[in-house]
Amino acid sequence: MRGVATLLCLEYAATVYAASGEGSRPRGVGPEFAKFYKDASTFSCISSPSVKLPISRINDDYCDCPDGSDEPGTSACSHLSPLSPHTPVDQASAGSNITLALPGFYCKNKGHVPTYVPFTNVNDGICDYELCCDGSEEWDHVGGVKCEDRCQQIGKEFRKLDEARQKSLGNAGRKRKELVAEAGRLRKEVEDRLQSLGTEIEGSEMKVRQLEGELTEVERREKGKVVRGAVQKVGKMGVLVGLAKQRTDELRETLERVRQERDSSRSRLQELEGVLSTFKEEYNPNFNDEGVKRAVRAWEDYAARDKGSEPDAAHDRDLDAITQPDKDNGLDWAEYESEDESETDVLYAFENYLPSSLRGWLDQKLRDLRLTLIDSGILADSGSSSSAAGESKAVSEAKTRLDSARKDLEGHRKSLTEHNEDLEKDFGPDDIFRALKGQCISTDSGEYTYEFCFLDKTTQKPKKGGGHTNMGNFVRIERVYVDDDLPPDGKGLGSGERIAMKHEGGQHCWNGPNRSTTVILACAEEGEVWRIMEEEKCVYRMEVGTPAVCEVLGLGGKGAGVGRDEL
Repeated sequence: MRGVATLLCLEYAATVYAASGEGSRPRGVGPEFAKFYKDASTFSCISSPSVKLPISRINDDYCDCPDGSDEPGTSACSHLSPLSPHTPVDQASAGSNITLALPGFYCKNKGHVPTYVPFTNVNDGICDYELCCDGSEEWDHVGGVKCEDRCQQIGKEFRKLDEARQKSLGNAGRKRKELVAEAGRLRKEVEDRLQSLGTEIEGSEMKVRQLEGELTEVERREKGKVVRGAVQKVGKMGVLVGLAKQRTDELRETLERVRQERDSSRSRLQELEGVLSTFKEEYNPNFNDEGVKRAVRAWEDYAARDKGSEPDAAHDRDLDAITQPDKDNGLDWAEYESEDESETDVLYAFENYLPSSLRGWLDQKLRDLRLTLIDSGILADSGSSSSAAGESKAVSEAKTRLDSARKDLEGHRKSLTEHNEDLEKDFGPDDIFRALKGQCISTDSGEYTYEFCFLDKTTQKPKKGGGHTNMGNFVRIERVYVDDDLPPDGKGLGSGERIAMKHEGGQHCWNGPNRSTTVILACAEEGEVWRIMEEEKCVYRMEVGTPAVCEVLGLGGKGAGVGRDEL
């Protein structure tokens, strides 16, 4: 009897190995775990090598190893989980690792992509073609269920989709390179502008200092001017100057009118000559009309005569110079009209008879003396009376120029601060979101259109009209971990670390918080909003595809539209 039992055990072990279809590993074992099952007589539990079992106890539908590694092809150890109650064998293996050592039941899926199926799906009477297209997980035909091998058909469809995804990812990769180049160009523009701003600020500061000195000098000069009476008499020279100015203005106006009449006559003469010239060229000499012939002969005589010189451009330029305002020609009548010097004034203007160097020195000394007398209260300040009625024109113009220069300097400094802050901002990997700043994408969902604008805001817009709802303003870029199933079209987040944009401070919810949105990005050929959901009251999650994150944080690989997630 003992020999018969041993023979039966050996036959069972051989059956287990043969059923795997591999000959080198039991059913349900993936190629990366085959090394643990090479011994033909004994098996050591993967996580607890001290626990050794006869090879006959592999896949005997009884969980012997604390980590379930002795049942790769059955569901006997599917209960092993931190959330499941421990079995007697778990109690006996206190201190051992009771976490599943294997990721699941291995489906070879010949003609498609190999995968692991959860142990709970093994022999449960359901064909899980989306995971195990060859039906090998239902090898025991529980309930008479027989799962056919559909891997060729499913694999063909998958390869077709995968080819389209790979093509899309290739296009997305190229678009990302273009975005990176554009972001680099925009950053270079900011850096170049910073350099030019530095030069402009230096020039503006120098100009402000110059204009401040100019204003001080103008105020000093105006303050030092001699006080004159409010009413001045106009002498003979002033009357003569006024008459001369009036006569000059009349002559200038007459000259301009005569010039306009001349130009008009020239134009009409040219037009008439053109008519007669055409008449001569087109008339029929065989037509016996004496009147016409006389007109033609008269035109020929006129055309043969000397008409004088052609219009001279130099002469016209002289006329232009003559008709310019007298001030442009160096004659300022106001200087002569405002001055009303008597013979005594001329007599006492003795500084005019001094050398220029001495005259300048004396003038400065007199001005300084006047300012000293004003500061000491001995002499009245002429500026006080003029300031009551308004500043002098010279002072007003100097202040205007200074204020304008100061505004330009302040604008340059503000722009410098903004450009420095722009360079310090986080625009994501390779500065790529700089190229997308302000660009918006949207999607329709129910009664609303949801819009997302890069580095700006998210918005909810009712289709039937009405006010827009701000769902949050951009505040920062984050990294988040997601674990989602990837749809067949690849338009999903997949599994892994992703780039997210946090939006906060949106419109206030009634009886709730201010709206906020987390926009999670994944790789896609075109920018598009895939899904929008409300995770909590007025707290939204938006899933967006964009080429900007392809090949970043693994987004261009597993779980991002290239293949299937493994369990």
